[in-house]
Amino acid sequence: MIDAEAFIAQHGTPIVAHDAVSDVAMGAPRPDALEDANDDGHPEDHNQHDARSHARSWARGKAKRSGRSWARGAGAKGVAASKEGPSDPCDEDACREAALRLLDCADRSSSALLERLVLKGYDETVADAVVARLREVGLVNDEEYARSVVRYCAGRMLGERGTLLELSRKRVDRELSQQVVGEAREAGVFVDAAWELGRSVAARTAGLDLQVRRRRFWAAGGRKGHSPDILRDISHSLFDEDA
Repeated sequence: MIDAEAFIAQHGTPIVAHDAVSDVAMGAPRPDALEDANDDGHPEDHNQHDARSHARSWARGKAKRSGRSWARGAGAKGVAASKEGPSDPCDEDACREAALRLLDCADRSSSALLERLVLKGYDETVADAVVARLREVGLVNDEEYARSVVRYCAGRMLGERGTLLELSRKRVDRELSQQVVGEAREAGVFVDAAWELGRSVAARTAGLDLQVRRRRFWAAGGRKGHSPDILRDISHSLFDEDA
């Protein structure tokens, strides 16, 4: 199995309990009840929820003291949750509250969070200031989020290419993506993922023609974004021995 927890322990821990994990091998994910179907979020640890809630309560304090009321009953209505948008696109307190609601649903990279706030109708300058403040207090941490995505991908048996694509989809900065993927590569995470995939395919295809088994393994490895060199070595080890 992939020792991704050991990998993340080696390369750092969250600033504020802000870690998401794999829905397969790294613990139970949060329910998939996100704000909308186009969510760019990521599952987070249940055992980190309390710490994050305390921090978010602190961040909400200023908004509550301002005397403004917040609309919370919109529910999941997609990216364009309201055709009218916020009553005041430059209202920083309302923008902060919207950001916290998004983070309550799932962790996000700073770029993804900024994009969602702008799509909701908030002024980009105001939204950028809100996201910057959330980074300062540790509620948004791109580096830890990127590593959590790597662990999530490892649990799904994705390879290096597949993981980079997922990081890009989550709006993680390209340079940071390459950094955390490089760390995972050096730790052998993607080799372990490919071996786990190979053993899974071998078990599912036991008794079938050898060429069929190889073909299905290569197809699965390609879809998961694994290196052909890694797939070749594993194919020889798993299926040539049977031959």
